Amino acid sequence: MKREQHLEQIRNASKPFDFCIIGGGATGLGAAVDAASRGHTVVLLEQADFAKGTSSRSTKLVHGGVRYLQQGNVSLVLEALRERGRLTKNAPHLVHDLSFVIPNYSWWEGPFYGIGMKVYDQLAGKLGLGPSRWLSKEETVKRIPTVETEHLIGGVMYHDGQFDDSRLAVNLAQTAAGLGAKILNYAKCTGLLKTDGIVSGVTAEDAESGESFEIHALCVINATGIHVDELRAKDEKSAAPIVTVSQGIHIVLPKEFLPGNAAIMIPKTADGRVLFAVPWHDCVVVGTTDTPLNEKSMEPRALASEVEFVMEHAAKYLSKDPRPEDVLSIFAGLRPLVKSGDDTSTAAISRDHTILVSNSGLITVTGGKWTTYRKMAEDVIDQAEMVSGVDQKRCETETLQIRGWSRSEIPEANLRPYGSDAASIRALGRSEKLHPALGLTAAEIAWHVREEMARTVEDVLARRSRC
Repeated sequence: MKREQHLEQIRNASKPFDFCIIGGGATGLGAAVDAASRGHTVVLLEQADFAKGTSSRSTKLVHGGVRYLQQGNVSLVLEALRERGRLTKNAPHLVHDLSFVIPNYSWWEGPFYGIGMKVYDQLAGKLGLGPSRWLSKEETVKRIPTVETEHLIGGVMYHDGQFDDSRLAVNLAQTAAGLGAKILNYAKCTGLLKTDGIVSGVTAEDAESGESFEIHALCVINATGIHVDELRAKDEKSAAPIVTVSQGIHIVLPKEFLPGNAAIMIPKTADGRVLFAVPWHDCVVVGTTDTPLNEKSMEPRALASEVEFVMEHAAKYLSKDPRPEDVLSIFAGLRPLVKSGDDTSTAAISRDHTILVSNSGLITVTGGKWTTYRKMAEDVIDQAEMVSGVDQKRCETETLQIRGWSRSEIPEANLRPYGSDAASIRALGRSEKLHPALGLTAAEIAWHVREEMARTVEDVLARRSRC
């Protein structure tokens, strides 16, 4: 996946592409894979790096959404559980089963959460990752050695998926490219082209050279996450905003706070969310929050109140209270949530996705979450086929193996996320670690640049590897 080749092929295209997708996060990349796998011609533009924004700042979970079950949104949970199962099969090198424990401190919590998780199991059906069960106090402490034991009665254990979000994004870009799509990062959509009032392409700018160029397409798909309203305004100045922004932050703690292999699910926070403490690369990721914001930023910053909120709730379930000096890092992401009436609580707004078609034919897709990215992509490409008039073809992604697919055991821990590409990286030699604390090798960096379109040091450290 070489950027220069893709850029040249985009600039020299002799006829319009079927679809031009704007946005290189989970939604846009998923749409590119879906469209290309149907045999359509596709170009995707991302103004920064793939998954630079929200798509690399998740809780690293592929899950049905226990909170949505509590809200009675069974259809969303059912869809998410099905998609979790499919993703586990389609990208086993990046998705794996993770045990979660809900510690119980009141007599009613065991039956309440136990029955709830049995319903969760039943909804997952054959795509389930394992049965939930009640745990005694002793079993709970064995699985979570650092759990707060005062007043602890027992726990409920269930299974969900864990994944590497930015690695999946990169693999989706590679998958789309392998199917013939033209993929370009660091290329910004600067405007829309119209023919007789109908969107017929975009103007774009290569961020590296400053060169401007045009892309002609039968249909343009707006998959820009929190920025969808900006592109909609380029299409129609009077378009009413449809997205509200919610910030979610995570703190990263040393492994000593959660030394086992199981995660903790805190079932209810002060604002009605659930909170997770998840083992992640010899650390612990704790989050998340749901803070309404009026401003958008490519580099959102956690509010002090959010950090305090996460630490306060984590302290209730851990025997050792985390302190500010224990925090190794903090990351924040902005969720694009579809507006719902006058409700000001973003925790209450649906995470389901929305697809809109403007009078000029611009398709906007927004909302959703990583777990359901494939279904979002299927739905938006179904719509794009109708809008553009191209042949309508069957979706192929339910069982499509994502780049790197492998069930083989890879001995080197640093190469496991690459799946089937591990052998190619190994063949490069240069296996010496660049720094004892990082585990990153020269061969990996060469691979990131040559085959994964990494352009900057940040691309390598933040999204191609986990340094």
